[in-house]
Amino acid sequence: MRRLIPRLAYAYLTLVGRTTRLSVRGREIPGRLRAEGRRFIYAFWHQRQAFFTWTHRGAGAAVLVSRSRDGDLIAETMRLSRIGAVRGSSSRGGAAAGRALVEALASGLDVGITPDGPRGPAREVKEGILRVAQISGAPIVPIANAVSRKIVFRKSWDQFQAPLPFGRAVVIYGEPLHVAPNDDLAAKAAELKTSLDDITAAADGLI
Repeated sequence: MRRLIPRLAYAYLTLVGRTTRLSVRGREIPGRLRAEGRRFIYAFWHQRQAFFTWTHRGAGAAVLVSRSRDGDLIAETMRLSRIGAVRGSSSRGGAAAGRALVEALASGLDVGITPDGPRGPAREVKEGILRVAQISGAPIVPIANAVSRKIVFRKSWDQFQAPLPFGRAVVIYGEPLHVAPNDDLAAKAAELKTSLDDITAAADGLI
């Protein structure tokens, strides 16, 4: 079953992606960074990570995934989707994961982090993503999505969204956030939260 579940998840997300009408706003933002030869850090709320597994297949990225049994399933689903996984979280293996993320950026990959994951509080930015940006010098690119057809798991800590087929979707990239060596991380966390909340609300409004 543990081998089967990621394959089923991969097949299901493929069905969702191929039957969803997608529009993208701010595509030029990551395009500009890549044209400059820069790697960057995707930041997205944990609630909406599932749809990105479709939109960013084979995008040359590695995503932070928790060291848990659920994380094992997610990591394998991403491997099938040609997305790398760096294992760790704020509660388990955080320091090692931070180093691995910095190394992934140096190797030429973009990385993805849910700044409120893996256990919340929902939509609150933890310092880990900011420290990775500070050490690596890579900018943080906020990203959000919204889908018209979905199941919302109301009892989960983040009200996780599972997209459904045959709907509409939008992805929005926000302006890059830079974290300098002497920046106040609390202030940068507030700035990143505002950006993520704004583009998430904008995505919901477009849908």
